[in-house]
Amino acid sequence: MNKKWMAATLSLALGLTLSTSSVSFAKKRDDIQGNLVIAGGALGSSNKEVYKEFIQLAGGKKDAKVGIIPAASSSLKSSLSFKKDLILYGVDEEQIEIVPLANRDFSGTPEDESKWRKNANSDRIADEIEDLSAIWFVGGDQLRITDTLVKPNGDQTKALEAIWKVYREGGVIGGTSAGAAIMSDVMITGGDSLGALNNEFVTKDKAGSSQEYEPVYLEKGLGFFKYGIVDQHFDERARLGRLVMTALKEKATGQYAYGVDEDTALVVNNKEKTVKVVGKSGVSVIDVSKAKVIDSKKAHFKDVYISHLVSGDQLNVSTKEFIVSDHKDVTNGYEYYEFKPLDATGVFTSYGRLKEYIAYSLVDNATTNAVKSYLYDSAGDGFQLVFRKTENSKGYWGYKDGQKDDYSFTNVAFDVEPKKVSFKENKDAFSAYKPSEFTAPVIDRSQPVKGKLLIAGGSLGSTNADVYEKFIDLAKQKEDSRVGIIPAASSSLASSRNFKEDLVRYGMRAEQIEILPLSITNDKKTPEDESKWAELNKNNEELAKKVEDLDAVWFVGGDQTKITASLLNGDGTNSKALNAIWETYRNGAVLGGTSAGAAIMSDVMIAGGGSYDTLASGFTETYDGMLQQEGGPGYLERGLGFFEYGIVDQHFDNKARLGRLIAVSDEKGDPGKLSYGIDEDTALVVYNEEKKAEVVGRGGVTLVDLSKQVKSPDLGQSQFKNIKLSWINQGDELDLATKKISINDSKDSTTGYEYYDHKVPPHSGVLSAHGVLNKFISYNLVDNAGAESVKSYSFNNGKGFELNFRKTVETEGYWGYTDGQKDDYSFINVSLDITPVNVKID
Repeated sequence: MNKKWMAATLSLALGLTLSTSSVSFAKKRDDIQGNLVIAGGALGSSNKEVYKEFIQLAGGKKDAKVGIIPAASSSLKSSLSFKKDLILYGVDEEQIEIVPLANRDFSGTPEDESKWRKNANSDRIADEIEDLSAIWFVGGDQLRITDTLVKPNGDQTKALEAIWKVYREGGVIGGTSAGAAIMSDVMITGGDSLGALNNEFVTKDKAGSSQEYEPVYLEKGLGFFKYGIVDQHFDERARLGRLVMTALKEKATGQYAYGVDEDTALVVNNKEKTVKVVGKSGVSVIDVSKAKVIDSKKAHFKDVYISHLVSGDQLNVSTKEFIVSDHKDVTNGYEYYEFKPLDATGVFTSYGRLKEYIAYSLVDNATTNAVKSYLYDSAGDGFQLVFRKTENSKGYWGYKDGQKDDYSFTNVAFDVEPKKVSFKENKDAFSAYKPSEFTAPVIDRSQPVKGKLLIAGGSLGSTNADVYEKFIDLAKQKEDSRVGIIPAASSSLASSRNFKEDLVRYGMRAEQIEILPLSITNDKKTPEDESKWAELNKNNEELAKKVEDLDAVWFVGGDQTKITASLLNGDGTNSKALNAIWETYRNGAVLGGTSAGAAIMSDVMIAGGGSYDTLASGFTETYDGMLQQEGGPGYLERGLGFFEYGIVDQHFDNKARLGRLIAVSDEKGDPGKLSYGIDEDTALVVYNEEKKAEVVGRGGVTLVDLSKQVKSPDLGQSQFKNIKLSWINQGDELDLATKKISINDSKDSTTGYEYYDHKVPPHSGVLSAHGVLNKFISYNLVDNAGAESVKSYSFNNGKGFELNFRKTVETEGYWGYTDGQKDDYSFINVSLDITPVNVKID
């Protein structure tokens, strides 16, 4: 992929069609016996599903003969990494070759690979390719692939003819990122959603744009995929706008367009005329056949339809029938949620990325038939995006990888119209803010604590070996260490049983693990009434003694107020069971918990509220159950205080809880301590004796530091200056006493060596690239020489907040690769200013 920004050299009206897609390189494509594996980029080495699919289609571990084409890259590193991964999954090294095809010299090698270009017309190379059963195109710049394999006059080289022969006769062709972009007739070579919606398409790549968006650059692809247009890095780089506009421009009304997410593959079976999804995210399927274009100068249309498929789902490309995995249930008429979602307007939006926002806020929400988002530049020129249910819309839900929500949906309508958004500072915008009346508890910390904590942010995957193995390792104080699971937060025993099964899968014996009878909620699927457990057992001497003998205690997720209700007496004092937990913790046991089980860890327990609503409205003294965890004003209760180093929040990235953590920390936190936002499928591991913490898992931990914020009478309510934000992930460590951060040695500093150099539009909603907080800051600010600050806005009913993230002399960024070719960032001391504003939309 060309990651730099391009100048707009040519604008084309919607009615014009570029010549890029008029002819396929294969004149006849009805007789293709082979298959495709089209990966959306950032393919993790741990993604067994995609690798195994590719190897199986290549003939299996013993018979596969794989050729890797490195042409898209600037080095051999990605080709060698893919070869290593294939060997890891069972293919013999002798069955894999790197095919010498490229159009430029690679870095890090003595050979001049630019000479490999002539190999594209070598009979010897063509013969070697024809002997393969599989071909893989690595990522990089897709134009390097086509320039290598296509003659200047547009004809096929001998190498490309050989690749087509392998494919036609039953071989598999795969590719990731740039290797996916070349698959369709129309090859999207550059551009973003804002450039596309502004209807700026170019016919020449010219770097050095002063604009905040990138026009769309289309070329002719290699045409292996005959069922429509393919785009990649789809969700991470928010490319819905560019794919829709490309499909409209190319008049692709008889076929769908496909947006493949990172670490995910679209697997194409030409014989059966089906496509299926494998991998860790999904594929968006775009239908423009019913679109009504209202104005062709800028994007103004209605009735584009979006469907989203995830692993196990299929599409029959002949009948256009969606076949959703049978482990999921239809949500229509059985929606789980009943809340009024805010418009998706920036980094404060809960479920703020495209598929999550549509799934949670619209498809599985009984109270909502349409939701909105925006996309605009710094001048406010942009678009309103509306996603609508129709009579043909369907949602599907199930669990995956343990207790993670897994959604698919079909035929959600998508409308776009131009809008002008303007902001004006108003420090009195939130003068009706209500402070919290909550008083933090006084926790007895007179005795030292030898134990450790593992605080997981929620949605802990059963396959997350790093977290499970860490918990078990910490629990192994003796050979027959015992674990107690407290089910109180949940409405059933299922999550407790699932956690027990996971511990057994990772090596513990079932007899070492016990579900403790502490709950105030009845599991309707059992004959016993568990709602009486807490009353009967929390002050039971026998149970307390049993708890004191435990080496680990785990709190499952659900509603955190049910945990405290199950362990505190009516007068707020500790029950005997809670005192026993404290006793075993002081003596060296590990306490762990996920979601609600993380929320109870600090003195101040955040039990409800959304980021925008808490900053705007303040706090409430009443609790409306689980629904209040999806939004509304903040709600606080006393926590159990096992974590003494600050306030903890969870589900941090997915539910966009930065705003509420700042509001809570400002009112109830100790300015000398950090606050901690823990991402899903991630844990903060705390070593009390050493006063240190480390991050394990698949996400990260946001550290919020209010110690240097500016306090001034001139600032309005909910206005902040100089909040310090840091983000650390797997392998990074924190000294809890000094607040010093130690970054994993595998990462290099980006300061002074930034990869990117471009202007950045505000984060304005679900079509803003790198949509979650840490990635928006990492890609667009910390590793970007072209920006000293980036902005986001959050607003509702004419009022909102401007968030200005700034580099300072204290800001440091760090980057490395993790899990294959995935970017892995950490950053320290990014400054954040929050300013109340009035908002006008024209």
